[in-house]
Amino acid sequence: MSKKAIIIGASSGIGEAIARQLSNEGFTLGLSARRIEKLEKIKSELPSDAHLAEMDVTNFAVAEKKLQALIQEMGDVDWIIINAGMGLTNHQLDSQYELQTIDTNVSGFTVMMNAAFKYFKERGHGQIIGISSIAALLGNSGAPAYNASKAFVSNYMDGMRSKAHKENLDITITDIRPGFVATELTDGQKGMFWVASAEKAAEQIIDATKKKKTIAYITKRWSLIALFIKLIPAKLRFKFQ
Repeated sequence: MSKKAIIIGASSGIGEAIARQLSNEGFTLGLSARRIEKLEKIKSELPSDAHLAEMDVTNFAVAEKKLQALIQEMGDVDWIIINAGMGLTNHQLDSQYELQTIDTNVSGFTVMMNAAFKYFKERGHGQIIGISSIAALLGNSGAPAYNASKAFVSNYMDGMRSKAHKENLDITITDIRPGFVATELTDGQKGMFWVASAEKAAEQIIDATKKKKTIAYITKRWSLIALFIKLIPAKLRFKFQ
């Protein structure tokens, strides 16, 4: 029997690359995103079965119901990958942009995480994969809400991991922390280094998921940057923010 995975935020970038690689491995997929036309195109190019759901994670109650309906349509799910997210440079501190980021990356993530956790608790086992970022480790003067939202994502997953342990649940929660990846989100950004393709990032994310990693830096060399960030004195961090 083939494995089944849902990817929330599958219409481009890392989510699309994960979908294509899992499909090549024979996974049955559930793909969700705001841009249904993009999902339909991706589905037409996949070798395995795919179920689609048009979903905006900031429409919280509706998004939760759509995730539940997608699970029911697929009959059973092994992995739920929460990849929906956004990031905006906001030097002017426009509150609209900050709140949009929080709605998507914090509130939307929370709704999806809770729904996935409840499903796997009822099912008896499963794995939740949340796409955070190396940005979770450091503030950002140009995009304060983005980095803060990713810190929330990683910390929230840690709390849910603790909850699963205390309740003796067979639920694995994997925190994926990419560095720079060539996607629509990073297009045009300056000062990037160690930039991975979406395909390479997806390959390492899938590998970390299969190994049931707690935290995985993507690509692996970003673990060195994480160590550096944790070790440098607070006063020096401002130079990198």
